[in-house]
Amino acid sequence: MTLGFLAAVTKTVRLSSGILIAPQRQTGLIAKQAAEVDLLSGGRLRLGIGLGWNHVEYEALGAEWTTRGARQAEQVKVLRRLWTESLVSFKGRFHDLNDVSIVPPPIQRPIPIWFGGSSDAAVRRAARLGDGWMPIMAADAQAEQKLAALQEQLKSFGRDPAKFGIEGWLRMHSADPQGWAAAADGWRRLGADMVMLYPMYRISNFDDHIETLRRFKEVASG
Repeated sequence: MTLGFLAAVTKTVRLSSGILIAPQRQTGLIAKQAAEVDLLSGGRLRLGIGLGWNHVEYEALGAEWTTRGARQAEQVKVLRRLWTESLVSFKGRFHDLNDVSIVPPPIQRPIPIWFGGSSDAAVRRAARLGDGWMPIMAADAQAEQKLAALQEQLKSFGRDPAKFGIEGWLRMHSADPQGWAAAADGWRRLGADMVMLYPMYRISNFDDHIETLRRFKEVASG
């Protein structure tokens, strides 16, 4: 709903879900909703997906916790087919589709899918199936090691690292523009394409959110 609203009130800014816990949702519903946002925004959507960390959420939604990684991997295959083919038949471990279609289709065929998560399994899944990776971690030695592993895995899957995106999430605990700038510079040095401010502190009203975005853009662009 938020992305649909943003599609209507913006013209050029890129839109991204950050992140959608895909295994908690029906794949066909994700495909349809994402296609509509992409269409209404003129092809500006990037679908960010993850697995989540809270088993209670899965239990509350009647979703299976232990198979979430395998389900997510199959979902990506189904989503791309639903966005690019007129009629889709698919039989897998979690999906059984017979001549299913998404009408109208998205503008981007397929919509880019970026993976969240920083575990070794998440990084490998991103390298195998994703168009990009969104790590929530500081631009430190561990991040450098993860990125090196990602590059090797991309090559092992026969993929071009130059066509794979990186978005560093800056988990910040206070409104500290100098800290934001330093964190953004760290990810810039590691080769990230973009960074996102991830405030861990309370922002009390809408105007303060907008001001935070303005200040972050200011310091992170330098």
